[in-house]
Amino acid sequence: MSKEKKNLAQAMGIARTVVRPREESDIQLREDRIGKYFRKYLNKFVFAEFSEEFMKHSKAGELMRGVPIPLRKKEIKEFAGGAGIDMLVLAENMAWVMGCDPHFKHTKDYVAILKKLYNYKLYEGMMKEGRDAAERGDMDNACIHFRASLCMQYNYLHSMYSYARACRVMYMNSHNEEYVGRFKAESLDWFELLTETHPRFAQGYYYLGYTYLNMGLYSKADLAWREFLRFSRNGKNKKEIRNRINQISEPIQIEKGYNEILAGRYESGIKLLEPFLSSRFNDWWPLYYYLGIGYEMTGKRADAVSAFRKVLQINGSHLDTMKELIAIYEEEGDRENIKKYKNKIELIENTMKEEQEQHIKEIKEEDEKLQTQEPALMEPEHIEIEEADEVKKASEYSEDEPLETDSEAEEKPEERKTIVKRFGKKN
Repeated sequence: MSKEKKNLAQAMGIARTVVRPREESDIQLREDRIGKYFRKYLNKFVFAEFSEEFMKHSKAGELMRGVPIPLRKKEIKEFAGGAGIDMLVLAENMAWVMGCDPHFKHTKDYVAILKKLYNYKLYEGMMKEGRDAAERGDMDNACIHFRASLCMQYNYLHSMYSYARACRVMYMNSHNEEYVGRFKAESLDWFELLTETHPRFAQGYYYLGYTYLNMGLYSKADLAWREFLRFSRNGKNKKEIRNRINQISEPIQIEKGYNEILAGRYESGIKLLEPFLSSRFNDWWPLYYYLGIGYEMTGKRADAVSAFRKVLQINGSHLDTMKELIAIYEEEGDRENIKKYKNKIELIENTMKEEQEQHIKEIKEEDEKLQTQEPALMEPEHIEIEEADEVKKASEYSEDEPLETDSEAEEKPEERKTIVKRFGKKN
């Protein structure tokens, strides 16, 4: 990034505040939480090598030497017979392999070959192919293409955003805890990475705020949404988010109270939480639990017992509350209540253990099916490109975005558009 651009970005308040190490931001290097659900598609490919004659006439010939090229089974005869296969078909195959497994040992070779052959942003074509798949509800296909695009350019804004959105759709359409947990973590991480890498892109904050909200992280949701309001020009969405911010103003105060209690500032926490006892949140068991802790630590034992009992009226199997009561009763020498709650804890733990063992078994069996069977189509997902000018500017301000090469600059716009459109064409 030029000095002028850096100064402009900083003057506009959009300088990157967080820069992760490459091994945490590059899909080829970072942990792959969800790859196990896509590797089944690799069974559709066999691998061959280019002939000496072909490599001799290709400007990527030396890069192709010794690199296995993925072919779909229907393409083997065509390839072996010398009829030739459109290189864009092979590029699409490479995209599938990279997207299924960014850690595949020849991913770097595929990236090098494709960049040598197509000195334009091929990753844009991969991204658009992914968005087309999402429009059909083919979310595995979409996710794979977004991942392939990120193999080509790890910080490409559109693919980062699209990938995070796709993961979000996929976990929201599943009931398997293993699958949901992995895709939810991946979606959250990529929305966070998106806002860190492209801090002016409003939609990243929009979805990040909702992700935090669903996790009960109200203060983080508030911060993300305020950044959305700062950068967005979408009046309808801004109105929606202003309403959301108003709706979570009270939960934010409760969250602050919890944090004060956890930090050992008990009086401050009690002061923040007590007003909500007469509010619409008076049936939130965590409110009474943290107040109970605060009361206990400030010597208000009767209030603590009352608060803990209220927790158990709302959430009868909350073990930590029972343990707090046992600690109080042990100090008071109340053997009857000690025995009562110890027996309850033992009963609940035994029941939970049996249920958990069965639950884990069911989750594992279902997860194994998800790894081997292709899923049904989901509801179509439109991954919009809103505020296109802002997106473009945000990309320009990315410090890691590569500069356009001379050969890219010389390309005619219509040629680039045609090749990008052809990428992913079914033959």
